[in-house]
Amino acid sequence: MANIKSQIKRIGQNERRRERNKAVRSELKTRVKNAVASQEEDVLRLALKRLDKAASQGVIHKNQAARRKSRLMAQIARSKE
Repeated sequence: MANIKSQIKRIGQNERRRERNKAVRSELKTRVKNAVASQEEDVLRLALKRLDKAASQGVIHKNQAARRKSRLMAQIARSKE
């Protein structure tokens, strides 16, 4: 355990961020899975919105969000054929 006050604070901040990021990542997986399963436009739109929001918050990289959105759209298009 750290002895320096600022480092103790930093450890707490990192832990809170880790928990928040973990929840967001879990939600992303759920939203994408629901979008693929339901094939409804509003569910898909919500999944895309959550991906963008996670990227803007810094939970995932913006290129990763773009890649996931692209793959999701391709998967939806394949399943509609």
